[in-house]
Amino acid sequence: MKNYRHLTQAERDRIQALLDTGQKQKDVARILDRDKGTISREIEKNRKRIRWKHGFKDGPYLASLAQVRAENRARKRRYRWKKINQDDGLRKCVIDGLKRFWSPDEISGRMKKDNCPFYASKTAIYQWLYSPWAQAYCPYLYSQRYRPRKNRGKKAGRASIPHRVSVHLRPLAAAWQMGHCEADTVVSGRKTGSQAALSVLFERRAKYTDFEKIPNLKPGINSRAQKEMLDKLTTIRSLTMDNGLENRCHETLGVPTFFCDPYSSWQKGGVENANKMIRWFFPKGTDISQYSKEYLEWVKWILNNKPRKSLNYRTPLEIMTENNLLKTPSLTLEIKTPAVALRG
Repeated sequence: MKNYRHLTQAERDRIQALLDTGQKQKDVARILDRDKGTISREIEKNRKRIRWKHGFKDGPYLASLAQVRAENRARKRRYRWKKINQDDGLRKCVIDGLKRFWSPDEISGRMKKDNCPFYASKTAIYQWLYSPWAQAYCPYLYSQRYRPRKNRGKKAGRASIPHRVSVHLRPLAAAWQMGHCEADTVVSGRKTGSQAALSVLFERRAKYTDFEKIPNLKPGINSRAQKEMLDKLTTIRSLTMDNGLENRCHETLGVPTFFCDPYSSWQKGGVENANKMIRWFFPKGTDISQYSKEYLEWVKWILNNKPRKSLNYRTPLEIMTENNLLKTPSLTLEIKTPAVALRG
């Protein structure tokens, strides 16, 4: 039995061309060396539907339309497990089934048999179980093949942050009040073999950016760098970060910390935008350990003395100084552009 592979754009173009010349589906399958069931399903799912007086009828097969529909379905399949979190009734049904030691296939089949107003396939349930939201229910799975996944680098760390508080509990005043910050990291390129990174701190209201070079992303090292940057501020009300393993020691910072939802970096969009500007000076693929301290200070000066339209064309440093948010008036004097030897 041949291994199944998805149809490509080129194959869909050939299907349309062969059908337009009057070829039958079985002949198309033979020419493309595909199973005739594959061709039949492809045409049935992706052919154009034409509206007429009695509803809709089947229209011609269009390769471009078929490709768009296939890509949309694939995109939706990737995140279909999220609907379990969004639907309270569906989530309760799945959890109740797991606690009764039903398999995901049995839970899915029972929902269909009972004509429940909601539904999730067994694949969606497995994907939900592997997400950070549901790994606590993995022990209810009967088969030992589906134990919770072992820790594999950063991704596993997202689910192992102690006393994690959701960003949805962050005070609403964070939108306009001074002292609410966001944190993130900028890493070296993989091909360089370097583990060096930048630990970035961003003040949301003033758009003030600070960062420190760290040798690696170990939680203790990143936490110390964050603490050094926080100590420069007179007022710090909260810190928002992502679910990376480097943020495990957030409790040592002594400030309220909040964490974004998985795969939702837009919830800390300020620091993400700051990272984009930082990347102009530290391009992707470079080794951050090779940049000098003087170069880092110069980049900070550039970013914090840059007029922003959202600040009525004032600079982040001016806003920080007006509100007495800096313990020492750092970056107030112009720093000369580093010479050719910016790195090393």
